[in-house]
Amino acid sequence: MKRGIMLILVTLMVFTLSACNLAESSSGSSDKGYIGIAMPTKSSARWVADGENMVKQFQAKGYKTDLQYAEDVVENQISQIENMITKGVDVIVVAAIDGNTLTDVIGKAHAEGIAVISYDRLIMNTPNLSYYATFDNFKVGVLQASYIEEKLGLDKGKGPFNIELFGGSPDDNNAYFFFNGAMSVLQPYIDSGKLVIQSKQTTMAQIATLRWDGSLAQARMDNLLSAYYGSEKLDAVLSPYDGISIGIISSLKGVGYGSADKPLPVITGQDAELASIKSIVSGEQTQTVFKDTRKLAEKTVGMVDSILKGEKAEVNDTKSYNNNVMVVPAYLLDPVSVDKSNVKKEIIEGGYYTEQEVYGDEAPAK
Repeated sequence: MKRGIMLILVTLMVFTLSACNLAESSSGSSDKGYIGIAMPTKSSARWVADGENMVKQFQAKGYKTDLQYAEDVVENQISQIENMITKGVDVIVVAAIDGNTLTDVIGKAHAEGIAVISYDRLIMNTPNLSYYATFDNFKVGVLQASYIEEKLGLDKGKGPFNIELFGGSPDDNNAYFFFNGAMSVLQPYIDSGKLVIQSKQTTMAQIATLRWDGSLAQARMDNLLSAYYGSEKLDAVLSPYDGISIGIISSLKGVGYGSADKPLPVITGQDAELASIKSIVSGEQTQTVFKDTRKLAEKTVGMVDSILKGEKAEVNDTKSYNNNVMVVPAYLLDPVSVDKSNVKKEIIEGGYYTEQEVYGDEAPAK
């Protein structure tokens, strides 16, 4: 009898925990519609913000939401999307871990009459996408490279300078847009010898960082510094993402960069993650590209509204994003370059982070 009672208690506990987990991910009223939101990982502050912003804005409009994070495991994301299909959501918003792996599951959603919006990262190899909501990814790279151009004085004829290139994850279509945008600015200086890549690693195959992993970037930078910068000074690093930038900085500081006689190079980034904004105001990371996820969430909610009303959503690009099967109609938002000079205006006054979050107890005098 005791074993029977214990079995019942364990079963009740499991049921209660499952109900709690469901309550955490599914919230709001389904009066207007039920929206699945599949995000890649909680390990990046940026994706946490994206998920929270979408849930907040969807619920404000009366939607029920099911927010899931796959922790950068492709199989998890596929299972989560399948679960959303089973639950009977009306629309699924997907920020893909690997845009090349979701063809089948997106096909299943389409077969059930569920619309799919590709969010920030383009889903490849499927004809079953309704829209793509993102930022101008080519411009992101242009902003990063233009910052390097300006800070080194390349446009004024200065040089030569040593630079190393880092790319994003090779399974993320955006990584190529960022890289191509940056190289549209940097390549002429490389060709003229004003920028020198001591490692001669210039292709995405050589510079890519799987899953945007900062520890992988740190390890690669360790190797670059050891092999090519014993006597040479590194002047700039093209980094496509803040998490990668933080890893790069750790490597550089490990060999003495960041001192008065060996200053850190110009280091770019992207996403305005809090750790990198703090790094910028403390004089380590030099720049980031700010992409206001609140605005991206707003555009995505608008797309969902249009889909469920049987209307066409607002788009501003119908040419750039070919996923190998179709050109996906997209709305591109403008990114903003941020450094120490405009953190207050762009980040704090805009309400993205508070002054306390950025500066702590050392907030600058008003």
